[in-house]
Amino acid sequence: MNDTIASLKVGQKAIICDIAIEHIPLKLLEMGCLPGKVVELLQRAPLKDPLYIKVNGSHLAIRVETAALIEVRPIETGTLKL
Repeated sequence: MNDTIASLKVGQKAIICDIAIEHIPLKLLEMGCLPGKVVELLQRAPLKDPLYIKVNGSHLAIRVETAALIEVRPIETGTLKL
């Protein structure tokens, strides 16, 4: 199973690897949610949906079902491994 934004823990950072472009809202792509960018899960809503993330300097709220379509590679704490 591949890691996705939906599988991240609060405070965890990851690098976006792949996106199901045909299913992702254009607005997310325009705001920089693209492969190679670092994403951080900032917060989960009390009922676990939506997720509050930081990507490309923007703070975004996205649905869990959308976050599950964005594959990531988690970054180890304290290091940025590209």
